Amino acid sequence: MTHDELKPKIEGFRAQLSEMEGYLEIAAKKAELDKLEAEAAAPDFWNDQNKAKVNIAATKSLKMVLDPFSAIQRGLDDAEVLLELVEAGEAEALAEVEAELDKVGSGFQSLEMQSLLGGEFDGNNAYLTLHAGAGGTESCDWADMLYRMFTRYAERNDFKVQILDYQAGEEAGIKSVTILVEGAYAYGLLKSERGVHRLVRISPFDSQSRRHTSFVAADVTPEIDDDIDVDIAESDLRIDTYRSSGAGGQHVNTTDSAVRIVHLPTGTVVQCQAERSQHKNKAAAMKMLKARLYEIEQDKQRKAVDQLYGDKGEIAWGSQIRSYVMQPYTMVKDHRTDTQVGNVQGVLDGNLDPFIEAYLKKKR
Repeated sequence: MTHDELKPKIEGFRAQLSEMEGYLEIAAKKAELDKLEAEAAAPDFWNDQNKAKVNIAATKSLKMVLDPFSAIQRGLDDAEVLLELVEAGEAEALAEVEAELDKVGSGFQSLEMQSLLGGEFDGNNAYLTLHAGAGGTESCDWADMLYRMFTRYAERNDFKVQILDYQAGEEAGIKSVTILVEGAYAYGLLKSERGVHRLVRISPFDSQSRRHTSFVAADVTPEIDDDIDVDIAESDLRIDTYRSSGAGGQHVNTTDSAVRIVHLPTGTVVQCQAERSQHKNKAAAMKMLKARLYEIEQDKQRKAVDQLYGDKGEIAWGSQIRSYVMQPYTMVKDHRTDTQVGNVQGVLDGNLDPFIEAYLKKKR
């Protein structure tokens, strides 16, 4: 690329950055970050552990936007300095300008992804629940594969995963599992996975090596703050306790510490067996129920406004959002965006970025 081509490219990047600065409200975010960092520097910051945790999460969330923005600014500044060297006769600096602008281009991709995450709860942690569909062992194995896919995706993004409830399949795999995914924008990224996932493959459980189709439903809801009011009447709840079925030591498996809560008016069921304490499991289950009921109410409002409830909310068998085909060819296709990836194993190893980005862009 010549000098005459590079200068307009830098100017174009500057204009694009200026536009995104207003759209992303960078000035307001910087002011909020300064306030949070001042709070974190106070001597009594760690006296309130919950407040400190909220501060750290909010700081990380802001930096996920501000850091790429600042990196682009620095990259453009460096590119302009290098371009001046080229104009002064140092032709070897031309390659350095091109390399710097390549980094800037990558930075814009990262910043654009953050610009797509502007929903009310996009920055929150996420509850993700998988339910195996009809098909017995084959569907339970597919649920296990999806569980591995989502945990791998979480690892790629430095998210923390906590298992809240785990029901193993009768012969293999998972009948149902609920996890809490903790990290900045966990819900904003994972909300695209809500719906039915379909697998087509030659079943390893079929002695005649026939091709099988399996379904697993994924439900994703945001973890919401305690200060959001969700009215839940005690009379609307049925609370059951039972013995935990997962690993966790002798105490977990010999006391009725696991908790199941049924919200009778909506039929919503939540379970938690992550803790040894029944009290802690009940508190975690109630928080999950609160999030589910809030999301149901939001879905109803969305349906009334723009008739999108079936697209994002209700899970119905046969209305899959994505198909994972392993035989007779290999391909993963998202039916909402028509995004296709031929490397099925790569997707099952957690590479969900193409599907998530396409979904967010379409929603915007």
